[in-house]
Amino acid sequence: MTKFWSGKRVLVTGHTGFKGSWLSLWLADLGAELYGIALEPEKDALFEMLDLRTCMDHSVLNIRDAAPLSDRVAQIDPDIVFHLAAQPLVIDGYERPLETFGTNVMGTANLLNALRDRNRTCAIVCVTTDKVYKNREWEFGYREEDVLGGHDPYSASKAAAELVAACYSSSFFHGGSLVRIATARAGNVIGGGDMSANRLVPDIARALSKGETLELRRPDAVRPWQHVLDPLGGYIALAKALYRDDQRAMPTAFNFGPGRDAEQTVAQLVKVARQTWSNERRFSVIDSQHHETERLMLNTDRAASVLGWSPRWGFERSVTQTMEWYKARFEDVKFDARAMTLSQIESFRRENHIA
Repeated sequence: MTKFWSGKRVLVTGHTGFKGSWLSLWLADLGAELYGIALEPEKDALFEMLDLRTCMDHSVLNIRDAAPLSDRVAQIDPDIVFHLAAQPLVIDGYERPLETFGTNVMGTANLLNALRDRNRTCAIVCVTTDKVYKNREWEFGYREEDVLGGHDPYSASKAAAELVAACYSSSFFHGGSLVRIATARAGNVIGGGDMSANRLVPDIARALSKGETLELRRPDAVRPWQHVLDPLGGYIALAKALYRDDQRAMPTAFNFGPGRDAEQTVAQLVKVARQTWSNERRFSVIDSQHHETERLMLNTDRAASVLGWSPRWGFERSVTQTMEWYKARFEDVKFDARAMTLSQIESFRRENHIA
């Protein structure tokens, strides 16, 4: 438990998802008074594996439903909000574009509207993605001031969510408002417990656990891989800084990307994963039906200078920690997901001197 978080009323939207579950467990361990708004967890969800119902107030709501969402937010009366609720998959965005825009754009607007008349300090961290940028396949990292875009429905919806957040910041959360907001951009996050279909790392883990041949869409595509704890540490640092920002001097967007060593191909990720699993199975290449970004890196100078944040776990450490979690999950009959996840959180904090 830490002094800052002890007793703080913290709302996490999307707490039943992968990142939301990791974040909720970390915040509970810090001593926050924790509330969640999300859809029901999916089958085999990390939320259930971590038994998070026992350490937070769990509400099932669709953020697209403005009136009940507003009522519940008023009841919670949060000091800090982490907005992670979203339709998070590129492929699902192609298959269900209207649902993707409805959740990611109007859902964000509904939440911010529910918070606009706050009469005491409230810090909002609105989580988007690295895919909000208009991608030009640059060799260098995108900065927060670069042009937003989105080739596919998911990316475009998240870029639009950025515009919604900026609009509420300039229209309602300024001047005498006690609400402070910033967006947090990260992507290609890996870590144990993501059980979603059509995600690379869980697909790799499932294939390795069954001894099956891996099917990859773009083995030569370069991605900025990072362990989930790195950006979550950034979100937590950003929330604290926003809450304390009495002078309203904080920028309103932050990148949380990995170091240059983590910019590796899909094939290299598979290689390290197989080493952890002691599995030398080859992979096959299949045709992708949709456009996918070949190269996308983030510049994190702002997070370093304003928040003192920097990525801590490099590529191999991130992949190894992730695959050790999955290997235990699939092979250890006494596997305790909560103990394993807390152990990795505590190791990350201890090694990097994070309070």
